[in-house]
Formats: sequence, C-alpha cells, structure tokens
Amino acid sequence: MSLEDLRKQVDEADSQIVRLIAERIRLAQKIGEEKKKQGKQIRDIEREERVLENVRRVARQEKIKQEDVEGIYRRIMDIATSVQGLTVAFQGEIGAYSEEAASRFFGPSVQVKPCESLEDVFQIVEQGKTQFGIVPIENSLEGSISRAYDLLLDSSLKVCGETELRVVHCLIASPETRLESIKKVYSHPQALGQCKAFLRHLGAELVPTYDTAGSVKMIKEKGITDGAAIASSKAAEIYQMKIIASGIEDNPNNFTRFFILSKQDAPPSGNDKTSIVFSVKDKPGALYEFLKTLASRNINLTKIESRPTRQKPWEYNFYLDFAGHREDKIARETLDELGKISLFVKVLGSYPRAK
Repeated sequence: MSLEDLRKQVDEADSQIVRLIAERIRLAQKIGEEKKKQGKQIRDIEREERVLENVRRVARQEKIKQEDVEGIYRRIMDIATSVQGLTVAFQGEIGAYSEEAASRFFGPSVQVKPCESLEDVFQIVEQGKTQFGIVPIENSLEGSISRAYDLLLDSSLKVCGETELRVVHCLIASPETRLESIKKVYSHPQALGQCKAFLRHLGAELVPTYDTAGSVKMIKEKGITDGAAIASSKAAEIYQMKIIASGIEDNPNNFTRFFILSKQDAPPSGNDKTSIVFSVKDKPGALYEFLKTLASRNINLTKIESRPTRQKPWEYNFYLDFAGHREDKIARETLDELGKISLFVKVLGSYPRAK
C-alpha cells in the first residue's frame, strides 16, 4: 500500500473520530438536560471514574499507552461537562488564583462566575444559581483562611472536592511604570503576606484589596503609574499589563488548597478525606478523649486546628480532616461515637483527595 493510500485512511479515521466526538457531545447535552429535570448534579465524579477505567481497559486491549488515551478523554469529558451547563462561582475577578484552581479541578472549558466576596460564593451556590463554588481554605505559608472556615460552619453546603495550586506571585504594573517609581503595592492580604521579604526590600506602601486580579484591573482602569499589584501572570496577560518581577513569594513551596462546594458531597472514591467541625465539653481530657476515639479505630488524622466560636470568649471549635469517607463503615461508626462524647459534630463533607 502506497504512502498516499495510508494517508487517505488516516484522513478517513480522523473524520470518523471527529464525528464520534460530536455525537458524544450531543449525548452529553441531552444528559445535562435530563439531569436538570431531575435536579441532579451536572458533574458525577463516580461516573467519570468508571468511564476512565473503561477507556484504560480498552487501551490495554489495543496495546496503546493508557496515559495517552486517558489524557485525551479527560479533555473530551471537560468539553462534555461544559456543554451540560456547569458553572463554578469564585471570589475575585477573572484571572484570580481561584479561577485558575477551578480550571484545574473542572477542566479549562468550565464556565465561571466571579463574585466580590466569599459570602457571595456561598450564597450563590446555596440559591442554586451555580452548582459549584470554589474557595481557598489554607495556604502553605500563611495558614488557614479564617473567613472560609467560619462560613463553612454556618452554611448547609458540603465540601465535595479539593484541589491544590502552586502559587507564583508577580509584581504587575502599567507598561510605562518602572520598579523604582512604585510607591504603593495593591493586593489581597494573603498575597501581601506571602511576599514579605520582597516588599520589605521594595519599601512601598502596602494597600490590602479584596482580590489579586482585581488589583491589576483597578490599576489599569484608574491609570495608576506609581503603583503595582501582586497577582498571577495570567492576570497580567488578561489586563494587558507588564510583569516587573516574577516569583516574588518568600518561599517556592507556596501552595493554596481550595475546597469545592456543592449541595451534596461526593460518593466514595476509595481515596477520600472527610472534613468535620466539632466542639468538646469544657473539662480535662475532653479533646484527648475525642482524638483517642479516632486513634483507637486506626483513622489517620491529616489536619486539626482551632477557631474561636464567636459566641463566648475563649471557647473554640475544632476543624479536623481525616482519611476516609463518611459512608465507610468505620468512619460512620466513629462519627456516631464522636457525637456522643462532644457538644456537637458537623460533617463538612467527604471528597476525593487532591491529586
């Protein structure tokens, strides 16, 4: 068979592949319409994993690399999810780190809805205006985002997923601005705190704002030439601004963990975490007794921290993550027992561990 004949066969195969992808997307649209009628979540993580396992199985049968086929299929599934109408609310402007985290978790085709505050993110998801929200929950350098934890305590929403994002901060300004002319630096307080050493050397006034990307947008809209913002390189690209310095965070191990919020948490995946908030009685050994219950059942504690109750001075709630899903037999029995020895236990959600 000639080279030209082989190329014709490739062209025919490509046409068939495109037609099949188009048919799959049309089916995804119909599935999305049916899900909306039934009030079901657009994204079904358990179903996605079954689809990928089937794809990997076929790849093994056809003797091609599973990783290559899975990568292609993940992109197809991202597109299919987007045509079903999945929208994610986040705090900040387009170009914010939360938007980048949403794309990382849901895929680059996901639709996003910017919100001014974390409260707005919770409210929009609670009202059903979007199916999911994404909020930063802790940073590896600056610690927990307290407001997010407080909102989780009061909200009926569940944590249904998590993702981690490597944060690379840039000093961004108008094209005509030079480093030595910068008198003020604008950004979210967390970003300012993550770049203390660089900012100390710069010697400019620090101005906290509600968002990293929003600071870049503000500088552009107000025509500020003696100020700069700390944000991502994507924000500089979106608002057509200049990156004066990149990688200005104090520590290269600068990661932010995000929670995915929905009205329901995720089904068991086999590699899960559960987040809870609880309060113990004010007596000696109360916290020890609580933690001992987890240890006695060989449940791995991955995080614990305290937050003021905001109701009475010097009283605290504890936020705790452990390995496992709340529907697992051991976890379910443990949560029942913990409820008997504490003032209250609230399950914030069970979700697959971040990859």
